[in-house]
Order: sequence, then structure tokens, then C-alpha cells
Amino acid sequence: MRMVLGISMVPLVVCTPVCAQSSVNLNGVIDGGITYVNKQRGGSSTLLDSGILTPTVLSMHGAEDLGGGYKAVFELTSQFDLGSGTTIPEAGQIFGRTAYVGLSNQRFGTLTFGNQYDFMFEFLSLGRYDGALLFGGLYDFRQGPFTALEVPNNPTGSFDFDRMAGATRVQNSVKYRTPDVAGLALGALYGFGAVPGALSENSTISVGANYERGPIGLGAAYVEVKYPQLSNGHDGIRNFGFGAHYDFAKILVMLLYTNTKNTQSGAHIDVFKGGGLWRISGPWAFGLDYQYMKGNAVLEDNHAYQVTTAVQYSFSKQTVAYIEAVYQNAAGDGGLTRAWINGLNQADGASSNHSQALTRVGLQMKF
Repeated sequence: MRMVLGISMVPLVVCTPVCAQSSVNLNGVIDGGITYVNKQRGGSSTLLDSGILTPTVLSMHGAEDLGGGYKAVFELTSQFDLGSGTTIPEAGQIFGRTAYVGLSNQRFGTLTFGNQYDFMFEFLSLGRYDGALLFGGLYDFRQGPFTALEVPNNPTGSFDFDRMAGATRVQNSVKYRTPDVAGLALGALYGFGAVPGALSENSTISVGANYERGPIGLGAAYVEVKYPQLSNGHDGIRNFGFGAHYDFAKILVMLLYTNTKNTQSGAHIDVFKGGGLWRISGPWAFGLDYQYMKGNAVLEDNHAYQVTTAVQYSFSKQTVAYIEAVYQNAAGDGGLTRAWINGLNQADGASSNHSQALTRVGLQMKF
């Protein structure tokens, strides 16, 4: 008995100095609410929808001090559907949102390996150049009448086509981000295609820059993902974008431009977006976004404009109630061009005609 007890205590003794220099945190976000949508299959629908203002996620991340200014870091994040409890994008895919490990140094930056975000999301979305993550949520990102863009492995062919929602991460990737120097941060990412003898096939490359100094913010990002379905991995979907914002203390004003192209078919879409978040007083805030999406001749010159507005009430720093409304109007040269607000499901998400509107009441809690 004494021998067994003594052996069992060895890991605790060995672990003591190591664990004292490590930290592991568990946090997450839960978002749920009721959404009313008009003009679906000729009628309207009301649904419980979760992960709209922000994804509903459970995240574990940590760091270990290695000395000399270096730290080992990791993050594991799982996204799930609040209504059913199943993981997203597929059932059983634990840590399907992010999973990476790496090294960090305040002087030299951070190098990580795993399943990670590209810089369209990390610098432009998280950099507050798009009002979607602040108040509009998933419905405020891009979909529209552009299914002919034909993004591979995409539920609609154009869901979140400019990757600003972070709905698609880069698997098997290595990523480097510089430290912030006088407000400037740079980053580069490479996702391995795993094709023997062909380094670039099925690969992903992304670069970005972000500058924030006082009330001013400027950001730029580029990403190209090559898919095996497009010219056997030699073609893909290319995105780039630019953003700017200025914070007037009470009002944050944002401007954004993105360009998306299918390098095989030549289909491309320009997006122009402007908006603002007004911190009214106390717990109240009001957000307004306008975006215009324009496809080229390959997409039959389809185009659409969308207006998103939201009112938020913060019970605390962790809990926010909100009401939002979204309207989209679409047109083009291909006969009936149907509006389609991002985030409405593949089976019956598109409108039955050229316009679509929705309203939502929701509650978000961070922990």
C-alpha cells in the first residue's frame, strides 16, 4: 500500500514546478434567439437560431512560460448548435473551430501550427472594419444571389464567400504574426496541400497587415485557397480586402472593400460596405450597416444591396440582449434573381423573389 501510494505521488511532485508556470483558461460564448424570415418557399418562417451575433463556442487556451521571454501557447475551440447540442460543422467534430499549438515571444512574435483563421478574418473582421461581429452577426456577412460562384465544399456555393465570418479555417497550416510595433502588426499563413511532388496544389496562402493608433485603424488582407475540384488543385478562390475605421468616442465608423474571384471560371464579386456603431448612453447601443455586392458577367451581373440595423442592451459586460433587422434586394440579367441573406440554410434559405427581410430577438452571454 505504501509503495503504491508513493509511486502515485511521483507525478504530483514532478509536476509542481512546471504547473506553477502554466495557465489554462476555459471560456466561451452562447448566443440564441428567435428569427422571423419572410419569402421562403412563398411563405414565411419562424425559427430558433443560434450562433448568429457570434458563433456559440467553447474554447480552451493556455500558455506555459519557457523562460527567456518565450511561451508555449495552445488553443482548442469547439463550435456547437445551441438548439440540438451537436457540434458544427459536423456532429462529433470536437475542436473543429480551431486547434493549434505554437511559440510566442513579445519581441519576435508568434508562430503556430494547426487549424487556424486566415487574415481576412483575423485582421479585417476582428479589426473592427466590419460591423457584423459588433452588432449584425452572421446575417450581416455575405451570401446574396451568387451561388454560381461555386466555392467548393461550401453549403450554398457562396456562403460567407469573402471569408470574413471565419466560417472556414485553414487546416494543416503554419502561421506567423509579428508583435505590434507602434500599432502595426503583420502576418503570414501557409496551408499545406499534402500533394506529393506539388507543393502549391490544394494549398492556402494568406497575408495581412493591421495598423491601429489611437482612434484610427487601417487593415488589409489576402487569401487564396486552391481546391482539388478546381483544375485538379491548381485553381481556387482568391480574396483580398481593405478596411478603415475611426472611433469618435461615441461613434465607431467603418469602411470595407472586399474582392472575391474563382480563378478557374473568372467569376468575381466586389463588395462595398459602410457602417457605424453608436454607443448611445449607458447600456444602449445602435448599429447600422449598408453593403453593395456586385458580380461580373460570369455571374450574370447579379448584384444586391443589404441594410442591417440592430439595437443592443448590455445587462453587464458578459450579457447582451439585442433586436436586429435585415433587408436585402437583388437584381441581375439572369431572369429571376433571388435574394439570399447569409446564414439562412441551404434547403429553403433563398427568397422566393428578388427581396428578403428578417427580424431577430436574441441573447448573448460570454463566460
